[in-house]
Amino acid sequence: MKPSALDSAAMHLALDEARAALLTDDVPIGAVVIDTDGTVIGRGRNRREADGDPTAHAEVVALRDAARARGRWRLDGCSLVVTLEPCTMCAGAAVLARVDRVVFGAFDPKAGAVGSLWDVVRDRRLNHRPEVVAGVLDDECGALLADFFAKHRAD
Repeated sequence: MKPSALDSAAMHLALDEARAALLTDDVPIGAVVIDTDGTVIGRGRNRREADGDPTAHAEVVALRDAARARGRWRLDGCSLVVTLEPCTMCAGAAVLARVDRVVFGAFDPKAGAVGSLWDVVRDRRLNHRPEVVAGVLDDECGALLADFFAKHRAD
């Protein structure tokens, strides 16, 4: 599926979240949840280092924020927009939250669960399958991660 102008605008906001994760030495992954008109209802960035929480991935943080904003766990009519292809935990969370769409930037061939290594969100055995839009601003998303890991390898 081809990205819309809303997808690109939302990815820029997710990139802002990813950059903010650098302040706590977390891997720079950011996410936002938008409704159908592009209004941000949830924001998240990796917070595993900041919170000492292995589940504090950007997607989970953003989905929790959106659910609080909506006052319910079902996020139908929403898109999860994230700078890196979600892992199995985050792809499963997107399915369980009933988001309509998962939009991501860079592919993750080592742990991606939205087509690269696994395809959790399109598994026909599940009761909900979000639409997938892949590769939105992938160069910019990938460069942020590559820079982060290059600096950490040099240290």
